[in-house]
Amino acid sequence: MRGAAGDEDEGAATVSYGPGVSHEVAADEEFEARLKAYEGQPAAVAHAGKDPVNAPMIRHWCEAMDDTNEAYAGPAAIAPPTMLQVWTMGGLSGHTGRTHAYDELLGMLDEAGYSSVVATDCEQEYLRPLRPGDEITFDSVIESVSERKATKLGTGYFVTTRMDIRVGPDLAGTHRFRILKYAPIRRAPRHDRKDLRQEPRQEPRQEPRQEPRQRPSQQARPQNPTRPRPVINRDNALFWEGIQRNTLLIQRCTACGTLRHPWLPGCNACGGLDWDTIEATGEGTVYSYVVMHHPPFPAFDPPYAVALIELPEGVRMIGNVLGMPYDKVRIGLPVRLEFQECDEELVLPVWRAQEGTAREGTAQAGTTQEGTAGEGTHERR
Repeated sequence: MRGAAGDEDEGAATVSYGPGVSHEVAADEEFEARLKAYEGQPAAVAHAGKDPVNAPMIRHWCEAMDDTNEAYAGPAAIAPPTMLQVWTMGGLSGHTGRTHAYDELLGMLDEAGYSSVVATDCEQEYLRPLRPGDEITFDSVIESVSERKATKLGTGYFVTTRMDIRVGPDLAGTHRFRILKYAPIRRAPRHDRKDLRQEPRQEPRQEPRQEPRQRPSQQARPQNPTRPRPVINRDNALFWEGIQRNTLLIQRCTACGTLRHPWLPGCNACGGLDWDTIEATGEGTVYSYVVMHHPPFPAFDPPYAVALIELPEGVRMIGNVLGMPYDKVRIGLPVRLEFQECDEELVLPVWRAQEGTAREGTAQAGTTQEGTAGEGTHERR
């Protein structure tokens, strides 16, 4: 399976181990051998799920996913197979007994300059259905560490873990999770680029090629924490180009007219591959939300509210809610689109509580929740 980062082999030349062997190549091979030594080491051992498989969690999942399959309700109900990972989650308190091997591996990559991370994909295999009352156990192993890869995000290593989920002695399923630890490509600041707002629609721009290969010790490490970058690919590039122009575009199937978000190569309703776009009005309401307290991440200042916003056009999308204390955000809250300049390169769509509701929440709390200091926002008019 090809990861979201678009991995490509670097095409390194064949190495001969004679007297003239390159010290740089030897250092790279030694580093990769140290990484490979972590393959097969446990990441988590003999954990038990915090709750048995249960009907309330199945119902909540089905409501959130709008899944009305009759197999998931009634006295003979089974859990949706895609809930496999749900039963292993540790919540805010986490699980005890985690091994140090995985943290050591990621720390080694951090020290070598591969300090950025993006989740690329996951694979699940279902071997038996889970039913209410089943009590699961699971363990996790570092399954593989790839050779160094050049991707559109930067050069780095793919790390895959495999989790085995059991009910008693029976294997119920497996969950593979893959991340890319990479050194990001340096790009020119926004003010050095062409003004996207004055350009006509273009094909997704090509990223510059990776700089010549360097030893891990020579890789530059970021000095200050920055917001994680979205993964931009050929399916969603036009969406992010619209965001750069302070425009929120929604994908529309030209065959049946169905709107969709997130962006996909084909229509879920009719299977059509042709599409165009419409511009969102910028209005929305909070359909659901969470308040992030833990764990803390660099460049974020918890607690803060993250909401699933329902647009009048009929699609939903995730974004931060600003202009109101995090503990006053409620389902049904009317919000309006703004564009937040997080730094010189990154613009994100965010949602601000509309004026009347924001004043009410502020009066109750005595404070307002705004964007991170130094981040500007532009309202969609």
